[in-house]
Amino acid sequence: MSGPMGRPAEFLLVEDNPGDVRLTKEALAESKLYNNLNVVPDGLEALRFLRQEAPYENAPRPDVILLDLNLPKIDGREVLATIKSTPEFKRIPVVVISSSEAEADILRSYDLHVNCYVTKPVNLDQFIKVVQSIESFWLTIVKLPQILPES
Repeated sequence: MSGPMGRPAEFLLVEDNPGDVRLTKEALAESKLYNNLNVVPDGLEALRFLRQEAPYENAPRPDVILLDLNLPKIDGREVLATIKSTPEFKRIPVVVISSSEAEADILRSYDLHVNCYVTKPVNLDQFIKVVQSIESFWLTIVKLPQILPES
């Protein structure tokens, strides 16, 4: 099964933990859905990727962003606030995947218009199931807006 408009679904993972990056890659690779995972290690790189600034001039527009909150350089909360306040990015679904179960983090994320907040499971199998569930939900159940080229 392919992503929007018959092309691979584009995911942007913003994660500084190499273990979580590896598990996310593994979970998406096992999927029956046609996807492409782009990874950046911090909030600054995430914003450069979205803005297609060097070295990401040819970066694809993500269909879904998977965002950790506790990131180096620019915090995930600030990245989320920037995405949701920027007209060309605000419709991209953002899924926070964080180890934080703090009610303050959850409330702040929703105040910043996150599309959903998921707590990272500690169990490896559960982590993979969660990532696959996120992918399945956002690519098979939800109707995402099509981004048409400007005329």
